[in-house]
Amino acid sequence: MYFGLALFALGSFVCALAESPWVVIAGRVVQGAGAISGVAIATAADLTRESQRTKAMAIIGSTIGGVFALSFVSAPYLQELVGVPGIFAATGVFALLAIAVVRFGVPEAPPRHAARAPIPWRVLLSAPELVRLNVGIFALHAILMAMFIVVPMAMVGAGLAAGAHSWVYLAAVVAGVVLMLPAMIGPLAARERPLFLAAIALVTLALGVIAAGLGNLVAIVAGLVIFFTGFNVLEAKLPALVSRAAPREARGAATGVYSSVQFLGTFAGAAAGGALAQHAGFLAVLGACLAAMVAWLAVAWGMQAILPRATPAPGN
Repeated sequence: MYFGLALFALGSFVCALAESPWVVIAGRVVQGAGAISGVAIATAADLTRESQRTKAMAIIGSTIGGVFALSFVSAPYLQELVGVPGIFAATGVFALLAIAVVRFGVPEAPPRHAARAPIPWRVLLSAPELVRLNVGIFALHAILMAMFIVVPMAMVGAGLAAGAHSWVYLAAVVAGVVLMLPAMIGPLAARERPLFLAAIALVTLALGVIAAGLGNLVAIVAGLVIFFTGFNVLEAKLPALVSRAAPREARGAATGVYSSVQFLGTFAGAAAGGALAQHAGFLAVLGACLAAMVAWLAVAWGMQAILPRATPAPGN
């Protein structure tokens, strides 16, 4: 985590000092090389009990979702105050502060009592449950990026000025976090399989609502709230399920693959969504997203081994 955060800070400062697009691209590559989400998820899994792991992942996922929404609101003001170079410099400073957080705020993971032979990569890449989870996170983030190619323009078309969009996103994400909390800490939390499948169904429903109401601001906002409710549940559940499905001695490698697939989904969704929007229109983008969600629901339906119908009570 130290090394990754230092790389991320370095890439941020390169972008802040850049005077050409190519230097910005190089800085972004260095930032990407410093991504530590896989290691951070593995560490969180090592530091939490099985019964509390989903809650820990929910906190991580909710934090990511909250910052995602907050960035929409704060970025225009930051851009006006310090400009894009200042925003990059701020990310570098935050990365350095995060090193201090890791040093003084994150306990060491428990030591391994016995060395074991490393798990071959082909096993991690072909394990059925891990493949299903990787397919899921790829689809989820591809759909997130593709949807946000459509939604901003759809809201403008429905009569909402672009300057007000950030507050809609913030409200939708916060509402989604509030609505997902009972699923994470209430009686529903034990019903893992129905909850997981329901979250996928919610994201699918949200896409349908947005597609049916492209010219209606109320429908778009309702769709966003439904989307972020399901999205936040999945963001919390998926890392916890990866940590459960992976062998303990390969948990870091498995979560690293998971994080890499997540970012590949972000790239693929942005590229494919942009191409579809340009050549076939917004409804084609949402239709492709709906098809991807239905396919994921079919894949997730077979996840029996790590998605029991109910989590046994402690001591059973």
